Amino acid sequence: MQRIFQFLLLLLLLISCNNSTDVEKSGSGTTLSGAGATFPYPYYNIVFRDYMRLNSGMTVNYGAIGSGGGIRSLRDRSVHFGASDAFLNSKEIESMKGEVIHVPTCMGGVVMAYTLKGVDSLRLTGPLVADIYLGNIRKWNDPKIRAINPDMPLPDLDITPVYRSDGSGTTYNFSEYLSMVSSEWGTVMGKGKALKWEAGIAAKGNPGVAGIVQQTEGAIGYIGSEYALTLKLPVAKLRNKAGNYVEATLQTISSAANVELPDDMRASIIDSDDPNAYPISIFTWILVYKDQQYGNRTKKEAETLVDLLNYMISDAGQKVAAQINYAPLSAQAIEKTRRLIGEIRYGGEEIHN
Repeated sequence: MQRIFQFLLLLLLLISCNNSTDVEKSGSGTTLSGAGATFPYPYYNIVFRDYMRLNSGMTVNYGAIGSGGGIRSLRDRSVHFGASDAFLNSKEIESMKGEVIHVPTCMGGVVMAYTLKGVDSLRLTGPLVADIYLGNIRKWNDPKIRAINPDMPLPDLDITPVYRSDGSGTTYNFSEYLSMVSSEWGTVMGKGKALKWEAGIAAKGNPGVAGIVQQTEGAIGYIGSEYALTLKLPVAKLRNKAGNYVEATLQTISSAANVELPDDMRASIIDSDDPNAYPISIFTWILVYKDQQYGNRTKKEAETLVDLLNYMISDAGQKVAAQINYAPLSAQAIEKTRRLIGEIRYGGEEIHN
């Protein structure tokens, strides 16, 4: 757990020093609330505080309860914005009873973190990861793992797979990838934010999975890349679509987005064709209703929400993302996202900042 405490300390230091030269604006006294994904929480924790410092009297509250919870909270109109690591599917869009805009905020990856003494450069493939979580591969010295790690001292030790207990966009992206590369996974497990697992132990949130992996010899778990990079956890190199074994870095995650993005930014960049791409690379989104005039929402709240979203995709907001191991949005993604933010209305009227 020591590394997790160090991670939290790093966040506090970044909060205290980031953008220290910016001039504080006069505040509005407005409060915004959001809930959802744990994957981008370290980034949101800092960028929201920077925004609040620039706007005295402004408050942004965010609950990292998982992507599924964020979507439910937005559907219930109990928050101003939800957050999810998976874009809404057709059924979810219909259930929202109002048009929802997807605002990507940064990029990251889902990595396989592990604890295995003496093994510091593990290679894995998607089908092998699927077999581990299906319970088909139970030992670290299984011949299939040894075949692609001939120089590694793999022990005769049980593998302990760790998975998310809460509804999670990280789980959705992880399972979507495995469905693409393993026909058995697609048949037995499929993809979703919450699954019925065949093997392993459960933990809540990315921090929970990371904590159990750190403390358990022989454990492996899927977590957001920013947690692994910041905590310096060992992570496996995954074989990508081009056949290359790739480590998750800001560069390899960014490479996954070297594709034409849709105007609504509901884009999957998993298993990208780019030969340098890390295979489980993702966008993470803030979800907002296109028309903000609902419930007791005020026009001032709508204006503040739009201002916050524009700040997050600004150079200053994206700089924060890079500082804590999230890949910033590409120029193409920022251009399309800025247009989407411009479509947010209050009772049909444009919102000006």
